Amino acid sequence: MTSRTPFRFAAMSRRAAITGAALAAMALSACNSGGGAGAAEGDMAKGAAEGAKVTVVEYASVTCIGCAAWERDVWPEFRKKYVDTNQVRYVFREFPTPPQDVAVAGFLLGRCAAAKSGNSEDYFRVVEDMLTSHPGLNPGAPGFPEMLQRIRTGLGFSQEEYLACVTDEKAIAAMEERIRAGQAAGVTGTPTFMVNGAVVADRSLEGLSAAIDAELAK
Repeated sequence: MTSRTPFRFAAMSRRAAITGAALAAMALSACNSGGGAGAAEGDMAKGAAEGAKVTVVEYASVTCIGCAAWERDVWPEFRKKYVDTNQVRYVFREFPTPPQDVAVAGFLLGRCAAAKSGNSEDYFRVVEDMLTSHPGLNPGAPGFPEMLQRIRTGLGFSQEEYLACVTDEKAIAAMEERIRAGQAAGVTGTPTFMVNGAVVADRSLEGLSAAIDAELAK
């Protein structure tokens, strides 16, 4: 297997193919349905502790160009205003978009990195690296295959460790459960933001702030 196609899962299992097929028709725009207010198994979070007055959930994909644009344009100020100050609990939930095999591989690699170090920040480092390096926002930049290889090398993962990570049947099944939970909450695309369970269609800093500040004021 060459370095250009480590995430193409002839080896990844039938589960991954099912996941890709289930998501293939999804649009890459925010939805307008509710749900997702409570904590869920497998959540990756920053900021305030579970049970905070305000929880902001983002359903996103590392291959979604809209998610990458939000990460570049909004996340730095959002984090500074609400997450670093522990005013809100920010929860990131995985919702792979095309190419799903790449998105699934990126998420699995992030989880393996966090498990290896015992630090959830390593999960976010992988996610943020993929989003900020998104080929769609960086003309002339290497594609996803090269990106995944660069990240796994930086993490100190051998090719064998990497392949074991992204073909882990149990981890893939757990991700499918998280995806189904998102679908049950009404999510149909990415990025989708929920503030205390209510979808916020305006994902600008101003739009999210209006919804968050109203909840904080209650």
